[in-house]
Amino acid sequence: MPTKIEKDSVTGTETTGHEWDGIKELNSPLPRWWLYVMYACIVWSVAYWFIFPAIPWIDGYTRGLLGYNQRDALEQQLAAARERQAVLRDGIDKASLQEIRNDAQLLQFAVAGGGIAFADNCAGCHGLGGAGQRGGYPSLADDAWIWGGTLDAIHTTLQHGIRWDDADTRWSEMPGFGELGILTEAEISDVADYALSLSGSAGNAAAIARGAEVFEFQCAACHGDQGTGMEDVGAPNLADRIWLYGGEREQIVAQIAQPEHGVMPGWSGRLDPAAIKMLTVYVHTLGGGQ
Repeated sequence: MPTKIEKDSVTGTETTGHEWDGIKELNSPLPRWWLYVMYACIVWSVAYWFIFPAIPWIDGYTRGLLGYNQRDALEQQLAAARERQAVLRDGIDKASLQEIRNDAQLLQFAVAGGGIAFADNCAGCHGLGGAGQRGGYPSLADDAWIWGGTLDAIHTTLQHGIRWDDADTRWSEMPGFGELGILTEAEISDVADYALSLSGSAGNAAAIARGAEVFEFQCAACHGDQGTGMEDVGAPNLADRIWLYGGEREQIVAQIAQPEHGVMPGWSGRLDPAAIKMLTVYVHTLGGGQ
């Protein structure tokens, strides 16, 4: 006996015969175009499994009928980019740092490449744009340099690092005047007051006078008679209000008593010579190059 077809009185659509709490389900199939798109996607996904690398195995993955490899494609793109840049890279290799700085085309190329190298390798410590941060990461965008801000000085620092495992690394180490018993707590306190006074901070006049005598005998050999630093030995300027480890009195006292020493890696062998040159030029153009 044929089943009676029931239609919804409002829409005229057939019902499925299912009913819940007086609500009847309409028999509304998906649009044909939607079904065709779905079927096409299924066919494409099956074809993709066979054409392209798709399924991971315990060792490797299915290679696909086309043998396409995204890494190979990337290498080809990089090789093409290197070929396009070959003339400029060759110019960077052969030119001196100053010649790069004076050549508009080489300078533009070096700054672009150096900026990428800086973002990849240096910004984690020195910050984007070389702004630096407390804790031993100096700003590269001002005119205060511990080891010098000329092109050659920056290049040497980048190549060999600071306190790094390199025979030619930059090396300076401030003694722990407190932990080694060189100065008493009172003398450290006085010389901290004197160090603050060099940048215009007011303090106890008697303590500053006593600290000046301690400074003359213990600190001036590296930091200079006026505390303005000595780039040859990596002694920072104490009179410019720039403090690597904090400029509060207790922070200065701590640095005198038991100093912290930052480490910067040398990039020779980790970056190619052209990249180090471009990085040098980029840092020099940040605003503080000498």
